[in-house]
Amino acid sequence: MLVRQLQVATGQRLVTDVTRQVNSVLAECGDGLCVVLAPHATAGLALMEVGSGSEQDLASVLERLFPRSERWRHEHGSPGHGRDHVIGVFVSPSITVPVHSGRLLLGRWQSLVLVDPNRDKDERTLVVSVLSDLHQPPPH
Repeated sequence: MLVRQLQVATGQRLVTDVTRQVNSVLAECGDGLCVVLAPHATAGLALMEVGSGSEQDLASVLERLFPRSERWRHEHGSPGHGRDHVIGVFVSPSITVPVHSGRLLLGRWQSLVLVDPNRDKDERTLVVSVLSDLHQPPPH
């Protein structure tokens, strides 16, 4: 199994497209399965169309469902930060995507995105694990 860590600069954006970064890791693989993990309590991964207004639509939905206010019991971080922890329950911290010829096998309009509502962080780590037919474990 191939395991790599990626550093992702979010610039405090809610949605960051990480498709290219993950595909750069997969270039050394053939066909298989890729598991991407965001090891953070307030960030997750999703497949969505980007660049068409979907990011703003997601932000609007999250604000309606989880308003950034003082009502949250979680007490550290910026005001309303407790909602970021609740959103992390609804946006999975990991995702599994098939790999074909060293690339994520996505639909035409799909991108792999990091969803991170936490305003207190502007860089995140992703763990990319790949089970591939080309990547063999080192001999003992």
